[in-house]
Order: sequence, then structure tokens, then C-alpha cells
Amino acid sequence: MGHNYVQNGNKGKIMSEEKKAYPFALVGFFVTEKNVSDVFRTDVTPEQLEEIRELIKKLIFVEGVDVAIAPFVVPPDQVNDALQQLAEVVFSPPEEGKDN
Repeated sequence: MGHNYVQNGNKGKIMSEEKKAYPFALVGFFVTEKNVSDVFRTDVTPEQLEEIRELIKKLIFVEGVDVAIAPFVVPPDQVNDALQQLAEVVFSPPEEGKDN
């Protein structure tokens, strides 16, 4: 059972279901003779990352699912720690005085 509320002039119901976050991974690999630190572009803009996020959201998930991404290389033995760190960044409250 929900509660009535008014948002944007429309009366509706607050959903009693709470959103939950689940980590996911797109696993792949790259092959190179270069050093790992030399293979990634350094000129990728936040707008380009947003385009990638929107494509993942649109092409992989059903409507109504929100997606957050953070591109980085993870050694196989550190995958669980990396997912935990991403979850902390995404779901931690913003620091006072900082814009996110």
C-alpha cells in the first residue's frame, strides 16, 4: 500500500518497493604489446561516457532500470574489490560542498 503524493502537479502513489543496486560486468579483454597504462584514450569526455552508459542501458536492460558505469581495468583476482569500490562511489552520499 502506497501513500498519495503530488509531483509535477500530478497526484499519484508512492511505490512501496525500494530500488536495489546489483553489480554487473561486461567482461572482455584486449590484446596489445603496449603497457596497460598506454592503451586507453585520455581524451574521453564525460559526455562520451554518458553516451556509452545510455547505450548499455538501452541495449542490455529493460526499461526502468538505471545504470552506472566506471571504466577501468581490473586484474582477475581483484574483481570483487573493484565492484565493491564502484558500489561505494555510486551509492555514497555526496560530500558536503562538492558537486557530483
